[in-house]
Amino acid sequence: MLFKVVERKWWYFLASALLIVPGVIFLSIGGLRPGIEFKGGSLLDIGFQTAPATTEVHDFFSGLGHPEAVVQGAAGERVDVRTVEMLPDEQAKVQKALQDRYGANFKDMSTSVVSPSFSAELVQNAVKSIALASVLIVLLIAWAFRNFGWAAFRYGIAAIIALLHDAAVVLGIFAILGFFLNIEVDSLFVTAVLTIIGFSVHDTIVVFDRIRENLRLNPGEALNPVINYSIMQTLARSVITSLTVVLTLLALYLFGGYSMRNFALALLIGIVSGTYSSIFNASQIVSLWQELEDRIRHRALAAGTA
Repeated sequence: MLFKVVERKWWYFLASALLIVPGVIFLSIGGLRPGIEFKGGSLLDIGFQTAPATTEVHDFFSGLGHPEAVVQGAAGERVDVRTVEMLPDEQAKVQKALQDRYGANFKDMSTSVVSPSFSAELVQNAVKSIALASVLIVLLIAWAFRNFGWAAFRYGIAAIIALLHDAAVVLGIFAILGFFLNIEVDSLFVTAVLTIIGFSVHDTIVVFDRIRENLRLNPGEALNPVINYSIMQTLARSVITSLTVVLTLLALYLFGGYSMRNFALALLIGIVSGTYSSIFNASQIVSLWQELEDRIRHRALAAGTA
C-alpha cells in the first residue's frame, strides 16, 4: 500500500514549526545556558585513599550549592572537580566539608583558576567548519544528481535545510530546558550536535539516493509519486536503524551517569528529529520546490499566450 506522504507536506512543516519556533524564542532570550567549560571557573584536585564514584562526588557538590560541578576521575586515586570560580573562604568550606564527609579517606585538595576550555573563537571556527561542510555537501549531492541538470542543486539545499532543522530542534529544546530547569550545555553537547548533523545528512542521502534511482528507472514519471514510493521503500530501514540507536542512547541516558545524561539526551532528540526530517521534511522540500517551479513556468506560458 502506497501512502500519500508528499501530499501532506504542510502538516509536516507545521509540526516542525511548532517545535522550532518556541525554541528560537527561548534562544533569543538567553535560555541556552553555557556551562563552566565555556565560562571558566575553579579546578579542584581532590585526593582520596579510595576515590568515590563520580556521581557521588557530584551529589556532594550539589549539596554544597554547586550543581554545575563537572566531575572527572583521574589517575592515582584523585578526582578533578570543575566549578564556577570559588573564593578562598568557599574553598576552605569545601575542604572542611570533604573532611567531615570522608574522614580518613580524604587526603588533600588543591585549587587553581582555569580559563574557559571552549572560547568564542573555537565556537566560531566550528560554525565556519559546518558552513564549509554544508557547501561541500550541496556540491556532492548535486554531482550525484548531475543527470538532472540544475535541478540537482535542490536536493543538496534540501539536505542542508533538514540538517539545520535538526540542529535548531536540539538547540531550542535545550534552551527551553535551560530556561525552566537551569540545564547547561558543555563540550559534550557540542559533540552531540555535530554527531546529529552527520546522522541527519546520512539518513537524508539514503532517501534521496532511492529517489534518484527510481527516477532513473522510470524516466518521465511525475516527481511526487516517485518520492512517495521511495519513502515507502526506505521507511522501514530508516526507522529500524534509528530505533536501534535510540534504544542504545536511552540505556546510556538511564544508566550512564550524570556526566553523560545531557549528551545522551541531546543525541536522543537529534536522532529522532533527524529521522523525522529525512522522511517528512527533506523530500517534501524538493517536492515543494518542483511545484513552485511548475507554477512559475505555467504562469509564464499563460502570459506568453495571452
